[in-house]
Amino acid sequence: MDNAPQRRDSPTSHLRASDNDRDRVAAILGEALSTGQLSHEEYSERLDRLYQVKTVGELDVLTHDLQVERHQPAAGPVSYAPSASTEPDNIIAVFGGADRRGRWRVRRRTKALAVFGGVRFDLTEAEFEAKEVEITINAIFGGAEIILPEGAEVRCQGVGVFGGFDVHNSPNVDPSAPVIVLKGMALFGGVSGRIRRRRDR
Repeated sequence: MDNAPQRRDSPTSHLRASDNDRDRVAAILGEALSTGQLSHEEYSERLDRLYQVKTVGELDVLTHDLQVERHQPAAGPVSYAPSASTEPDNIIAVFGGADRRGRWRVRRRTKALAVFGGVRFDLTEAEFEAKEVEITINAIFGGAEIILPEGAEVRCQGVGVFGGFDVHNSPNVDPSAPVIVLKGMALFGGVSGRIRRRRDR
């Protein structure tokens, strides 16, 4: 049964999309990726478009060819606050420390530098500007710790030189949880990550 024509002609198609609408579509795209209906490139492309479109009808176009159950995901601890801002968040810890926790805003791109110091990011109660965010950490004779929300997908692309990146995915990736792309370099330093389960809070 093809639902696409009904969705395009729906009386709600012209309405402005809400954050909940976007979260619902993000969950559908994540499920389509996990079942092989979308490649990583297609998933990333549709995810980028997800936060650019403005109406419910435009959102429906992103999922009309996917064979997944269209349901509202259960409310979770992760919240999204889309923004058009492209400016990265720059965090510096030189012979000191920087700590982000609680209800802080994770931008699409975050850049952190730790030189003879350390940074700690607790993402479990944070607001994410996008479903996929990029965090670049350069730790030089320093370190960083990242506490990840349960269900988050982590793509670790960091490089260790006499150091290392020890960050892993959640045991069970939740399609509605954020995708965190971790980049950077650990030079005589280290970057570690751990999952904080909901029952541990």
